Amino acid sequence: MALKVGDKAPDFSLFDTDRKERTLKDYSGKPLVLAFYPGAFTSVCQKELCQFRNSMTEFNKVNAQVLGISVDSPFANAAFAQQNELNFPLLCDFTRAASKAYCGVHDDFAGLKGYSASKRAVYVLDSSKVVRYVWVTDNPGNEPPYQEISTALAACK
Repeated sequence: MALKVGDKAPDFSLFDTDRKERTLKDYSGKPLVLAFYPGAFTSVCQKELCQFRNSMTEFNKVNAQVLGISVDSPFANAAFAQQNELNFPLLCDFTRAASKAYCGVHDDFAGLKGYSASKRAVYVLDSSKVVRYVWVTDNPGNEPPYQEISTALAACK
């Protein structure tokens, strides 16, 4: 079941694009935007993460960190980040543990039997890692409501 507003965000241990292990605790003391996305190099994921890239000036005003999280490998995420000039970390949830703890997964994603991918979801966490905003969709073609995310993040300062 997806987390809800007021929940303490569960810690995770995921690898970044440099294959360095990262935990939620590594980002202590600042608000976070956790953007779970189904897959690198897909059109909606590209639009979403580029929108977050373009919003970093606004997010920096409240000292916020964006983290993109998918089930993709560090290698695919690194190529995706480079191609789209993403200016925030992409983390690899290839075990699906973080996705299951936060938002759930799509089973048999894109008609591929046995393949699961993160649901598209956005969480805003305050500096104490309490969930302040949740958006989860069962339709991987939907983009998140960006203005709501910005409003929730501004309220975290």
